[in-house]
Amino acid sequence: MDAKELLIDEFTRIHELYDGLVSDTDAETLNRRPGGGNSMSWLLWHLARVQDDHLAGITGEDQVWDEWRDRFDLPFGPYEHGYGHTSEQVDAVRIDDPSLLSGYHQQVHQATLAYLDRADADELDRIVDRRWDPPVTAGVRLVSVIGDCVQHLGQAAYARGLD
Repeated sequence: MDAKELLIDEFTRIHELYDGLVSDTDAETLNRRPGGGNSMSWLLWHLARVQDDHLAGITGEDQVWDEWRDRFDLPFGPYEHGYGHTSEQVDAVRIDDPSLLSGYHQQVHQATLAYLDRADADELDRIVDRRWDPPVTAGVRLVSVIGDCVQHLGQAAYARGLD
């Protein structure tokens, strides 16, 4: 298995886990903030936003969010993705229709697969961020996104399992 196949497999697993968490989850569960922490709505929105934002940073293409922002009707700027959100901002991410989350993530996932379909080893080795030492390649950025997604999926699964 090469790096590209491994990335496709991991992003597909993330998408399957995401869908499994969203399906059959009611609005009360999605928006509950256990112990004042992040709600499932916020965690899943943030996960999709970061994947979308970072993918667009790699590809130079528009974010999928451009097509979805109005549907979510959140009180944030156009490219907000949740890093550093205050408790009040977390509260503002209230999603009552789980299909909104699943639809957005589905489109982000499709954009991710489309990029990976055309990526080769040279593309994954391409430097996309020189602000770090060592500079970050497209492949390393994607691995970082995977780590973030898996962490937030685990948090969302925990929040869903609470009674």
